[in-house]
Amino acid sequence: MNRLQIIRNATIVNEGRTYTGSVVISGEHIKAVYEGSEPVELSGPYTEIDAKGLLLLPGIIDDQVHFRDPGLTHKGDIYTESKAAVAGGVTSYMDMPNTRPQATTIEILEEKYKLASTKSLANYSFLLGATNDNLEELKKVDPRKVAGVKMFMGSSTGNMLVDNEETLNRVFSEVPLLIVTHCEDEKIIQQNIQHFKELLGEDIPIEYHPLIRSAEACYKSSAYAVELATKYNARLHVFHLSTAKEMTLFSSDKPLKEKNITAEVCVHHLWFSDADYAKHGNRIKWNPAIKTEADRLALIEAVNSNKIDIVATDHAPHLLSEKEGSCLKAASGGPLIQHSLVAMLQLAKQGAFTLEKVVEKMCHAPAELYRIDKRGFIRPGYFADLVLVDPNRAWTVDHDNILYKCGWSPFEGTVFDASVLQTWVNGNLVYDNGQFDESVRGKRLLFDY
Repeated sequence: MNRLQIIRNATIVNEGRTYTGSVVISGEHIKAVYEGSEPVELSGPYTEIDAKGLLLLPGIIDDQVHFRDPGLTHKGDIYTESKAAVAGGVTSYMDMPNTRPQATTIEILEEKYKLASTKSLANYSFLLGATNDNLEELKKVDPRKVAGVKMFMGSSTGNMLVDNEETLNRVFSEVPLLIVTHCEDEKIIQQNIQHFKELLGEDIPIEYHPLIRSAEACYKSSAYAVELATKYNARLHVFHLSTAKEMTLFSSDKPLKEKNITAEVCVHHLWFSDADYAKHGNRIKWNPAIKTEADRLALIEAVNSNKIDIVATDHAPHLLSEKEGSCLKAASGGPLIQHSLVAMLQLAKQGAFTLEKVVEKMCHAPAELYRIDKRGFIRPGYFADLVLVDPNRAWTVDHDNILYKCGWSPFEGTVFDASVLQTWVNGNLVYDNGQFDESVRGKRLLFDY
């Protein structure tokens, strides 16, 4: 018999509307959604939660994370980072292929799925990495079981830089999966490095990071990806856009389901600007770099106008010891997944977004774009991936409440006005006011192709 749970009198934010209602969960799925404050009668035993004054949202779907598992688990692993995720209201994630070994074959990818099945508190998928020489492997992927192909266009480490023109053309013309790209032009970056080395020496200050990994480098690479996708009518999703200029490459004139070319922005590019390097230093060093206040405002506007389709994190933990040194030496990336939803709700409170827009970009759009099976919405028959938020329970990020394995956050000292109270994954109350159900494991995401 499926156990029943009812969340009563919540302020439900879903599918462009905010209203008072109740949600009934039966086993793994949402059984019913009721609008209004009228009592809902249930037969048989059930668990009841009074959510009056609280926000009930679909679980967040983060389409870009680096959980460092396998091979880099001193920074983070699937267990620790998925635990941080559910504490932040994230119920599903998509992990990137640049682990050790790199996930550039189906065999290695499936090993990551096996790891997640034993370690992940949230639902999961993994992208297969493209190289200059694994095209045939990419073409073998079952699109129902894998989120897409990740391609580093123009800049990467190791052998995951895809810079062979013939390979690029064949991937865009022959691979049926969604192609997801990191776009920064390596030639421009190297020229900028040389210029600033001649000007400043080897120890270049962090404030020069956005001038080295410049707006020009981002735009040139993103424009090339869009050109290839347009030429071959391929499905392209460009990760972590960071500049106003790149917004000219994307369209807002059709619904997401009709777009072949889509765009993503990360929370840190919406929150920070280059003025924040003076305070935060290497802690906000990411690739692509955080750029100007004008860029930040343009990205916010692009989210609201639907030129940008998804808001994610690029959660990429490093030890603080790895973040030390000058601009060229400090590791790029940082942890974010525990704080992404509350940061977006804070921006919404400041007037940058509506609550409905936050839910659209963090829940509905990832589900639609990746064609995820029965997730991302509060609908009967869908998996009960839900998050309950108190919009008026303020808290301060500090070392004692950070769950990342790396032990730090760029938001330390920040006061967020909203708190995640409870998170359900497949109907299981995995996170409950600071306590975790450690017996629960998430499911492999499946896709409607």
